[in-house]
Amino acid sequence: MMFTSYMRTAVAIVLLALVANNTIAQFHFNDEDGYRLWLKYDALSDTPIANTYAKKITTVNVTMPSATGTVIQQELRYALGAMLPGTLHFRDSINDNQLLIGTPASSSAIKKSLSKKDLKHVGDEGFIIRSQTVAGKNVTLIAANSDIGALYGTFHFLRLLQTHQSIARLDISESPKVDVRMLNHWDNLSRYAERGYAGQSIWNWHKLPDYLDQRYYDYARANASIGLNGVSLNNVNATPEILTPQYLEKVAALADLFRPYGIKVYLSINFSSPHIIGGLDNSDPANPKVGQWWKNKANEIYQRIPNFGGFLVKANSEGEPGPGDYGRSHDMGANMLADALAPHGGIVMWRAFVYAHESGEERSKQAYSEFKPLDGKFRDNVLIQVKNGPIDFQPREPFSPLFGATPKTPMMMEFQVTQEYLGFSTHLVYLGTLYEEVLKTDTWAKGQGSTVGRVVDGSLFNNSISGMAGVSNIGADRNWTGHIMLQSNWYVFGRMAWDHELTAQAVAEEWARMTLSNDWEVVNTVTQIMMNSREIAVNYMTPLGLAHMMGTGHHYGPAPWVSELGRPEWNPVYYHRADKNGIGVNRTPTGESAIEQYHEPVRKLYSSTETIPEEFLLWFHHVPWDHTMRSGRPLWDELVHHYYQGAEDAAKMKTTWDGLEGKIDPYQFKQVQMALGIQAKEADWWRNACVLYFQTFSDMPIPEGLKAPKGTLEDYKAMRFPFAPGNTEPRRH
Repeated sequence: MMFTSYMRTAVAIVLLALVANNTIAQFHFNDEDGYRLWLKYDALSDTPIANTYAKKITTVNVTMPSATGTVIQQELRYALGAMLPGTLHFRDSINDNQLLIGTPASSSAIKKSLSKKDLKHVGDEGFIIRSQTVAGKNVTLIAANSDIGALYGTFHFLRLLQTHQSIARLDISESPKVDVRMLNHWDNLSRYAERGYAGQSIWNWHKLPDYLDQRYYDYARANASIGLNGVSLNNVNATPEILTPQYLEKVAALADLFRPYGIKVYLSINFSSPHIIGGLDNSDPANPKVGQWWKNKANEIYQRIPNFGGFLVKANSEGEPGPGDYGRSHDMGANMLADALAPHGGIVMWRAFVYAHESGEERSKQAYSEFKPLDGKFRDNVLIQVKNGPIDFQPREPFSPLFGATPKTPMMMEFQVTQEYLGFSTHLVYLGTLYEEVLKTDTWAKGQGSTVGRVVDGSLFNNSISGMAGVSNIGADRNWTGHIMLQSNWYVFGRMAWDHELTAQAVAEEWARMTLSNDWEVVNTVTQIMMNSREIAVNYMTPLGLAHMMGTGHHYGPAPWVSELGRPEWNPVYYHRADKNGIGVNRTPTGESAIEQYHEPVRKLYSSTETIPEEFLLWFHHVPWDHTMRSGRPLWDELVHHYYQGAEDAAKMKTTWDGLEGKIDPYQFKQVQMALGIQAKEADWWRNACVLYFQTFSDMPIPEGLKAPKGTLEDYKAMRFPFAPGNTEPRRH
């Protein structure tokens, strides 16, 4: 709620810059630099609907005397006071045109007005918003079984106002489809954020637990507003220090702050912690002393944090320790931790991101091969956290075959919100279309309609727990995500974690109205930019099923030529296999046979170059350069046209955005305009470098009508980026 100190700082920086340059200027400052996210709550006084709202909401009655009830009151005072200034009055009695908020336990009026059946189906976190007569008065009722449900309902109601929806005859009933809806912060205790492109980590561990930055409260508000109920605070490449008393005290301070917003805290743990900080000889899960150490540690954590969520674990992956170090299986390691957490209601989220060249198996197959045989061997409070695709957060991948492969083991979705492989924080890539594409894909695990979304929410196999995680794109930058438009990815992740049946377009429009403007031209234009943006990026980066061609280590820019790294699967050439005969990875039975991990008829669909959707063609097939595509062009021409179309469309995005000048706050407009300029340049770079490189194999000319790429392949190969952001922890000399 308190933005003034930040704004004063921003104003001071601007004024100092003007003075330093001896510049005298008149400028319009609208107090909008992206900090408020989608919770702007701009005044509605100049809109036709404002008068209707003012008459419909004359008083507010929050009936819950809890910390969450206080949060609801604060949010409403701030939001309604800003949107409908001068109309807000809080009353404890029931009045006409009142916003009445509470639970059957907190309000006898609500208890009498709603039947048990009304609220039973919305569960612990759901809510009802209804225009109803209560005690003879016409009210807008926000009711729930819990205070947290009422908080979610309050934010939903405010969203209606922000997007100028009618509140005349409301009858809304909602509950989340997924139980655990959380952000994973890959943030180190040093405040360095791995794969973070928006500045330092927002967690200032040095100042915690005594200094609670206002940003923590605003972070909690933002998460609660979109239904997120969990946060893993630290990097999955975890350091054991997070489990020491010194840091648990800091974690507890954040947990206490987040609790009224319905947010549980989770921690990523280092599997070798019993040995490293516990003084044990090893961390073997078969060692009774190791199991007891984890039970003692869990007891210690829950004494400090009664609603602690549990552990997130990256084990035996990319050098991280795990049960495999002792010849033990994943289920042994996960179950040991689950047993320690179970008495307290905690869960284990065990990541399936595992691959090792020693196995001799193609990388896309390894997670399935390791976890499919373990189905049914995990404790009930264990979820296997699976990336949406079988490799690693690529611009486009087929869904991971693990979704639908383990009916006895819940699969928790892991999406990446931060754009590790999608241009960092300078490329506008709205990920709602990616999330929707994956969640609505049919696995056919139990016949037609067995979507990935139904696997994740637990309904397909009647799993008792479900979860969805997003790798955070949040940092200490003023606008939180390094690019105002990328706030939409945080937003859409939360909205789709709550309800995976929402469409990407509906959420994009919603976000644009709340964040930028309710002007029809702005909303329509921005929504179309967002909806097209991911396909544009796929075209200029990895068209037709290509993958993992980004620069090594930092993953910035194109480097499809890299081939000299120690492990085959670290090299981009591993993922495109270009040679004089063609391009793509043969994952059919005549090659790597990864296609066999999918159910029929998906397997059959992907097995033939004649039936496979062309966006996955080179993922599953090594295709000759002269193969005739459905457009009638040979593969080489089609590939080049995709690269050129992507670069051309990236430039058009900026031109389209430029046409909105004067219709969007100037600070917001300029930030996005500058980033789109960078994106257009880098799309050209991607096109030129990739086309020149693949031409060395195809030995075919640039298709007629397209200009030759600028520069030489050697120029592009010589480019170096030793300080690209978001890679591993910088070395200190």
